[in-house]
Amino acid sequence: MKVLIISHMYPSSYSEVNGRFVHDQAKALVQKGIDVQVISPVPRAPFPLNRMSAAWKGYHNIPNKDVYDGIDVWYPRILSFPRALFFASSGWRMYWGITKIVATIYDEFKFDLIHAHTALPDGFAALKLQNKYNKPIIVTIHGQDLQHTIYQNAACRQNISYVLNSASMIICVSSKLYNISNKYMSRRNKMAIVSNGTDIQEYLPRPVEYIKQQGCRIMLLSVSSLDKSKGIDLNLYAFQKLYKNYSALRYVVIGAGPEELSLRKLARKLGIEKHVEFLGCQPHNRVMDYMGMCDIFTLPSWNEGFGIVYLEAMVSCRPVIGCQGEGIEDFVEHGKTGLLVKPKDVNSLVAALDFLLSHPVEASAMGKQARQRVLESYTWENNAETMSRVYEELCRGT
Repeated sequence: MKVLIISHMYPSSYSEVNGRFVHDQAKALVQKGIDVQVISPVPRAPFPLNRMSAAWKGYHNIPNKDVYDGIDVWYPRILSFPRALFFASSGWRMYWGITKIVATIYDEFKFDLIHAHTALPDGFAALKLQNKYNKPIIVTIHGQDLQHTIYQNAACRQNISYVLNSASMIICVSSKLYNISNKYMSRRNKMAIVSNGTDIQEYLPRPVEYIKQQGCRIMLLSVSSLDKSKGIDLNLYAFQKLYKNYSALRYVVIGAGPEELSLRKLARKLGIEKHVEFLGCQPHNRVMDYMGMCDIFTLPSWNEGFGIVYLEAMVSCRPVIGCQGEGIEDFVEHGKTGLLVKPKDVNSLVAALDFLLSHPVEASAMGKQARQRVLESYTWENNAETMSRVYEELCRGT
């Protein structure tokens, strides 16, 4: 079977972490014997745009085609606007930008179906290709469509609804997104939940040299984009309430984003800046190092469609803290594989952290159960096995 993946989220020479979960799924599909090629459109960045910022320069330097971990990836240029301006028309712009490269690929790679990641713009563009190629269109919803884009304006809402009701199959990565999708779909028999996964081979134990260097310090860890909804500020407030009772406590934050400056200022204001490290973006292997080093992974985000970073902490045998009512509830079972706190509630977060810090035996048991949950149900191998069955059923017309 041959599958064409369309995803604007995909690793490249500019960013190895962008859309890594899409690439990990693609690798797992290849291991299942499915032939895969990828189209990952990037913003067109001619002069002088390529001199305006590091991001636009990075887009400009991405090659038109690359081989990423053995998978052919095409990076056609599409017209994009800063700050997601005119996003309702992004599906049309992606379609116009990829039409020629899809035709070129199809000459030698006659794909059996198209798998797009996100409804807008990728799913919309894929559906516009259907008239020419008459192939099944699968669209995976990861969260942004139904937690942000759909609320931008009526045109965005209309285009996402069009994709949800026109694709051959809609895949939601969590029960939360499945339930939201139901509000905008007239046919529920073309929906399924296929959870994302993690790579169990990336579990890394604590490096001995790090343990010797750090002594007996206790590390809290967050890995995320530094956006308001991630709740990093809540962790800082909670840390300020706890660190005097736990003198060895420190907090490490990996990631970058618009809130970084205000978060650094908040740490200074709370008098905890000496106990908090902002490490910025890190390579994925280094992130997994820190997953293996930390004692507790805490990310009280109130806008999670799924949350692969929680799985990465869990597969590293670490207890995790997240918010109630989010996509992580599919795999974080309160009191067994982690703790769930009330969204935007510092007191609830303090209580959860205090419990794990003061009950190390229970925290360790939670981490072990968390890893077992991942191994049983949330690996990329599990994901690819389910996706391959979905592909086969669609190609058979069942």
